[in-house]
Amino acid sequence: MFIGYVVVAALLALASAGSAFLTFTRNPQVVGSMAKVGVPDSWLPRLATAKAAGALGLLAGLVVAPLGIAATVGLVLYFAGAVIAHLRVKDYAVAPVVVLTLLAVAALVLRMASA
Repeated sequence: MFIGYVVVAALLALASAGSAFLTFTRNPQVVGSMAKVGVPDSWLPRLATAKAAGALGLLAGLVVAPLGIAATVGLVLYFAGAVIAHLRVKDYAVAPVVVLTLLAVAALVLRMASA
């Protein structure tokens, strides 16, 4: 189970860190997607920080199980909130966010099973 967690956590950490970087640098595609669902521009640094913290927490969770569990719970909530935000405004292009949500759920289940 732990090897599975390592693989899934590494993928999710890479995706979260990349998304955080794109949000910090205000990539037009990311900013446009967030604006479409009504996210204020002033929230972007906080949301990017949350994703970056989740990525770091996943990697630290390889050594400290409770930290890994906390990071995955945070990312599950973050990405589930993103899915809800998209569906709320009837934006059904949610495949990337759904994949990240499922990846975060998988990381949580694997980390809890291997703790």
